[in-house]
Amino acid sequence: MLKDTLEMFLFLATELTLLFLLISFLVGVLQSYIPPAKIQRILSGKKGKGYVVAALLAAITPFCSCSTIPFLKGLLRAKAGFGTMMVFLLASPLLNPVIIGLFVVTFGIKVAAFYFVMAMGVSVIAGVLLEKLNFERFVKPEAYIEPESSCGAKSCGGAKVETNKWKKIWNTTWKDFKKVLPYLIGGIAIGSLIYGFMPTEFIAKIASDNNPFAIPVAAVIGIPLYIRAEAVIPLSAALAAKGMGLGAVMALIIGSAGASLTEVILLKSIFKTPMIIAFVTVVLTMAMSSGYLYSWIF
Repeated sequence: MLKDTLEMFLFLATELTLLFLLISFLVGVLQSYIPPAKIQRILSGKKGKGYVVAALLAAITPFCSCSTIPFLKGLLRAKAGFGTMMVFLLASPLLNPVIIGLFVVTFGIKVAAFYFVMAMGVSVIAGVLLEKLNFERFVKPEAYIEPESSCGAKSCGGAKVETNKWKKIWNTTWKDFKKVLPYLIGGIAIGSLIYGFMPTEFIAKIASDNNPFAIPVAAVIGIPLYIRAEAVIPLSAALAAKGMGLGAVMALIIGSAGASLTEVILLKSIFKTPMIIAFVTVVLTMAMSSGYLYSWIF
């Protein structure tokens, strides 16, 4: 178990560091070519169009829960609509194309379609409600601030602007990374310990059909149990084979993919505590409602 824990820590630390740096840099490049005003118009949320666009954008981006964070920071600095940003934050890891594809292969197209509709629908509703309730006030002020560039007035003039653009983007990326590094390492360490020392037999036992609280228990377990997109479906299939109810399996998948402990810790660098609580509440509500509704329908 210790070996599994260490291997998972090293794997996640390497993968998430590279993902964060790569995605942050790509977001910076994108912002250099697409003016913030254009991004704001796309995700403005007027007449519901922005929410739909955000959900569809989330459905075609292969981001896990942690790699969504740098994209969110870019949207905050572009001053995109708060509600549409929340839709993207919630839906992107859940509607990961890898998860949807594995859902179809493992559980069939009907189950995959149910999962897709629930994830997208609840994400859009939550985004609308969070904006209406003015949860934007719980975003930390520094999250909107672009890190200062070391480029002086003289060196940024004329032809040097293009030459220094890439360096400026990288400097911004690196400053962002240093801010979230303590959160990243802390979340990975805790998640790796849970991954290495929590046996699947234990999860299956407490979330079987005989347990009336199987679905909420599975949803709660899913959040600290960080599972990669490529592993969450095969693991869920194994748990189902061991006796876990399919409603509980659905709740576990949404909980683990929608709000990993690492992501929640990373979000502390952007959101105040009430927004963190709201985010986790939405994911748990989505996980439990999907699990109960799936058990009732199927």
